Amino acid sequence: MATTATQTQTHEVSPYDFSQLEPYVHPPETKEDLPWSELVTLDLSDFDRPGGKERLAKQLEHAVHHVGFFYVKNYGLTQEEVDRQFTLAKNFFALPVDEKAKFEVDYANADYNGWRRSGLHSSGPVKDNIEMYNFAKFTKDFEGKYQHPDLIKAHLPEIEKFSKALHSNVVLPLLRLFAIVLQLPDEDYLVRQHTYEKRSEDHFRYMLYHKRTPEEHEASGYGQTGGHTDLGTLTLLFRQPIAGLQILGEDGKWTWVSAQPGTITVNLADTISHITGGYLKSSVHRVVAPPKDQWAYDRTGLLYFARPHSDTILVPIEDSPVLKAAGVKSRFTEPVSMGDWVKAKQTLQLNPQISAKKYAESGDGTVEVIAGFRDRRYQ
Repeated sequence: MATTATQTQTHEVSPYDFSQLEPYVHPPETKEDLPWSELVTLDLSDFDRPGGKERLAKQLEHAVHHVGFFYVKNYGLTQEEVDRQFTLAKNFFALPVDEKAKFEVDYANADYNGWRRSGLHSSGPVKDNIEMYNFAKFTKDFEGKYQHPDLIKAHLPEIEKFSKALHSNVVLPLLRLFAIVLQLPDEDYLVRQHTYEKRSEDHFRYMLYHKRTPEEHEASGYGQTGGHTDLGTLTLLFRQPIAGLQILGEDGKWTWVSAQPGTITVNLADTISHITGGYLKSSVHRVVAPPKDQWAYDRTGLLYFARPHSDTILVPIEDSPVLKAAGVKSRFTEPVSMGDWVKAKQTLQLNPQISAKKYAESGDGTVEVIAGFRDRRYQ
């Protein structure tokens, strides 16, 4: 019997289909006994239950004022969806440097969307081992502005859906909880400064810390250099097993953040601190060399950075009795918009030669970012 064309036709699978990509496999956790941070875990499934928001806000009161770090779980994304993003990150970073360089960030203009190569900063005699790929918000403001490699283009709708889910499922509920903590009469006060549709500098990131040799770890001081704060409202960091993230406590001691199953680690950043006069804590943290039993592995990260609208003026909220009682003041000598703040701080972060010069000139471990606000290097 004759074979029909339909019978002989084969389905051509895209080289970027997940069946063709090398899957990301989570490395084993460290067996070392480390001084772990004791952090609150919020169960976001409680948010819409009767009294749930109030219970969660109560849990957060100490963390947001004194620690600046906590975990969330049950955030509306499956582990499979998360692992698909880890797989895309793994395969993106495996692309040839020449291919990734076509999508490199605009360092001079402090535009961080796209690929950031490793080796821009020095840690002693050793260059940094950090590689990144940042996605701008999926809005009209950025439509067509940034190009992507074919691997990413093939999965851009899924990346967009994932990114938007983080904003709606995690960022906005947390902002409502902060409003409750601050006793604001309007629970949506902060939400209205962070709507997804309006222009802001939120972004989703793939990040890779390349593994180092024992000699490189020693030459870099095992990464135990100064800590930093993030510049936005919130940073969401997906659970990955390579230890390295540390928090500076109020006692001046560094503790390690553990990899809690099924969670996102959340830290408060500079902007939420600016608009609360420092009452909500922008956490000081750093990433150091992992324990020796994890030196054989790269450290892959998925992160989401939430920021208010670019035209938001960073002054303390007036309607909070909590802030009034604390007597908070503006951290700037003149009005500063979020867009101004991002440009000023990102210029220092993306141009190490400018940053080094300013720190050298100040001589006191601080540098003015903008309008009298000084950033500090933490040891």
